[in-house]
Amino acid sequence: MIATAGIETVIATLGGVFGLLIGSFLNVVVYRVPAGISIVAPPSACPKCGQHIRGYDNIPVLSWLVLRGKCRDCNAPISSRYPLVELATGLLFVVVAVRFWPTGSGTSLVAALVTLVAFLYLMAISVALALIDVDTHRLPNAITYPSYVVIGVLLAVASALTDDWGAFVRGVIGAAILGAVYLVLAIAVPGGMGLGDVKLAGVLGLALAYLGWGPLAVGAFGAFLVGGIFALVLMLLRRASWRGGIPFGPSMLIGAWIGVLVGSAVWTTYLATLGLA
Repeated sequence: MIATAGIETVIATLGGVFGLLIGSFLNVVVYRVPAGISIVAPPSACPKCGQHIRGYDNIPVLSWLVLRGKCRDCNAPISSRYPLVELATGLLFVVVAVRFWPTGSGTSLVAALVTLVAFLYLMAISVALALIDVDTHRLPNAITYPSYVVIGVLLAVASALTDDWGAFVRGVIGAAILGAVYLVLAIAVPGGMGLGDVKLAGVLGLALAYLGWGPLAVGAFGAFLVGGIFALVLMLLRRASWRGGIPFGPSMLIGAWIGVLVGSAVWTTYLATLGLA
């Protein structure tokens, strides 16, 4: 028991540190991808004075605190969103690491690690896409399309290592089903759903259905539940209207993660109340 707890602590800690670093990179992605700027070059710089950010000023969260939220060279304010994104990504990576922390040995351990990487990647793009959608009402193809390949390959490798091809086939079917549902909604309700939502639905369907039909059902329903609550709150605060204009991508992503984290348990409970389990 002690050894198991120790391993979980190590994995959670490593996940958190890795998440902080990825969160720093995601700040670059969120700013540059919608603007069509390379995420590799040029190096990050202060938007006011143009001075390149030094390595020791680019430590997640800590550098912002040390600099008191200001540029070292020109004293221009640095948005608190940067450290908040880094911190949030670190915490979310801990959650994913704990949910998928690898067990077993040999091939099964490697498969578990590959699955963990797949869902850490999903969490990273979830953070990036949610923020971009809020900022621009767009879900860039530059992030969505590669996600099919990255997540698909990783889950295929995990299935190959465990000889559980049923899970991967289920994931592919789930991607087709959820993508088709969103495509129908986009056609039936013009302006209600965008093609970006349709493309993202396929990625989420792949990941959710790989875990099971229960997570897929809960994740799909969760998106509309979260979206409805979010829209109602915004309208009560007079920040939105019934005419729309509220990005649905964040709700899709939050709903999907509800499915990933508790979908199996919720689905089992639901079936039990119907006397089907």
